[in-house]
Amino acid sequence: QVQLVESGGGSVQAGGSLRLSCAASPRTFSIYAMGWFRQAPGKEREFVAVISRSGGLLYADSVKGRFTISRDNAKNTVYLIMNSLKPEDTAVYYCAADRSGSYSRSTYEYDYWGQGTQVTVSS
Repeated sequence: QVQLVESGGGSVQAGGSLRLSCAASPRTFSIYAMGWFRQAPGKEREFVAVISRSGGLLYADSVKGRFTISRDNAKNTVYLIMNSLKPEDTAVYYCAADRSGSYSRSTYEYDYWGQGTQVTVSS
């Protein structure tokens, strides 16, 4: 069983920055692809970014150039640095782990999920 715990959410004004962290429990963290998703009120959960087991990156078009995903396998942690935040980035952000280790934009491919952390961007 993989446990994921997000942190770093909060409230920020438009144009500001936040760094989200997701700490994972297993020693085999390095084999998982790690993704970030978000869900705004009344909307479906959507893909934000993913980093594969080999370090490959994929971003949603809406965050490309503003968000950066990275991982530290020694700390079993994945990060999401969010710059130039916009009000439309407001959502609950979730990290997720995919045992296949590859890229995926689909929520169905992910095996484990964190509890989420709220990000609120005011104009």
